[in-house]
Amino acid sequence: IARAMATNPTLIFLDEPAAGMNPMETDALMRTIRRIRDLKVTVVLIEHDMKLVMNICDTITVLNYGKKIAQGTPAEIRNNPSVIEAYLGKEEA
Repeated sequence: IARAMATNPTLIFLDEPAAGMNPMETDALMRTIRRIRDLKVTVVLIEHDMKLVMNICDTITVLNYGKKIAQGTPAEIRNNPSVIEAYLGKEEA
């Protein structure tokens, strides 16, 4: 991240930056990403850590097997039936 920021970007892509991190390290990463965002740098985050995603993203796009199934705010995504079904399963009748 530091190497990328040294180039004064307007856009930065982060692919699974929290992979392998413990909760304390993830919290530090979250603060770092917020600081980057505060510098008016657009951050595109690809991440499976939902706590991280839900706490720093303004807009979330959810893919399921490469197909976009939802896009919106964290609250909209959290309550989206398609997202719930794709990631938690569907109740049987």
